[in-house]
Amino acid sequence: MVTLPIWIYLVVAGIFFSGFMAIRAAQHDKQVDDSFIEKEGQVFIERMQVERERRNSDSI
Repeated sequence: MVTLPIWIYLVVAGIFFSGFMAIRAAQHDKQVDDSFIEKEGQVFIERMQVERERRNSDSI
């Protein structure tokens, strides 16, 4: 049986840890982006409602 040096195990563990952290960071970024998009969409909808009310009050 071939015994590998300890640094090889550390490198492999580092690769797995790096992959895990990259996936975790991507999920966090997606959550931040989704909340920002939802917030901006709500602002847009509110502007549309205000404009619709303004047009309705002007035409009456």
